[in-house]
Amino acid sequence: MRFIRPALVALAGCALALALPTGSAVAAKGWFSWAGPKGAPFYIQNPPDGRCLTMSDEARGAHNGTGVPVALYTDKTCKQQALRLSPGRDAPRSLRFASVKFGSR
Repeated sequence: MRFIRPALVALAGCALALALPTGSAVAAKGWFSWAGPKGAPFYIQNPPDGRCLTMSDEARGAHNGTGVPVALYTDKTCKQQALRLSPGRDAPRSLRFASVKFGSR
């Protein structure tokens, strides 16, 4: 009995470690920036992959400083795609967008 309990604890610990996701697979590494109302700069560091992020105010002139492609949308639901930005690219300063998704294919 003395050896069974430590073995079960070790086995449970290994199962838990394997079940937890790693942080690197769920975020786009780097910075995404844009201009908000009155040209104020805004930034997101390591944004989440695959989630639709809605801009609460006016957004334009995006810069994709992440390592993944970014899709800029004209609507707030990530349905009407306006522009796709490769890593390191800039959107035109005049292009307004209402939502963004990282890692979009």
